[in-house]
Amino acid sequence: MLAPQRHAAILERVRTSGGVRVSDLVDQLGVSDMTIRRDLELLADRGLIMKVHGGATAVSPGASDEPGFAVKTERRIAEKDAIAARAAEMVRPGTAIALSAGTTTARLALRLVDVAGLTVVTNSIPVADVFYRHGRHDQTVVLTGGVRTPSDALVGPVASAALRTLHVDVLFLGVHGMGERAGFTTPNLLEAETDRALIAATARLVVVADSTKWDTVGMATIAALADAHALVTDDGLPEAGREVLAGTVGELIIAPGEK
Repeated sequence: MLAPQRHAAILERVRTSGGVRVSDLVDQLGVSDMTIRRDLELLADRGLIMKVHGGATAVSPGASDEPGFAVKTERRIAEKDAIAARAAEMVRPGTAIALSAGTTTARLALRLVDVAGLTVVTNSIPVADVFYRHGRHDQTVVLTGGVRTPSDALVGPVASAALRTLHVDVLFLGVHGMGERAGFTTPNLLEAETDRALIAATARLVVVADSTKWDTVGMATIAALADAHALVTDDGLPEAGREVLAGTVGELIIAPGEK
């Protein structure tokens, strides 16, 4: 198991149980006591866990905090719908697109179920389910395999390997956070790896993110701001964020809210 995979596994165990023991991690991950202690030191230095005698405990929510899909679905619904409506205008019949995991991309999927001849590649279980339940017979949906995250993404080596042989016209990428220095980020190390594989498979990257994502920083960087051909967000984006993003991303698109 590679170090990023171990770190993700340790953080997941801390998140779900509130703490871990070194001896348990040695048994579960199949590595030495010394390796686990080094991993815990590294994660503690980054502020992601708190080291205690014989193991580690959770710290307050921060860069590695990853709310579940159901929780995030209830947040900023109007803004996500506005973003989805504007992003849907970029999709043409007969094209191949990719939708990453996320609640904004799930809202976008609902607006694409009637687009003729669409091929959709996704690592999101909810996105795939939208097309399964509501899509057309002339649409094709490719769902990657992988390890399921709290946000219902399929991530890890299996998902990334599936994406390496694929090529799509445009990727709509949801993110946990975006900032001038950190770029587009996620709290999940394996999800960052899979998102980068999605980016490598596309000719055009469109990030869809509501305005609360500005100045939110996840543990792992997916891409630099400048890598986005377009960013679709809502009109709650602060002026400082508009200035940075307008000068960095290829095109900044502000989806107007309801009047």
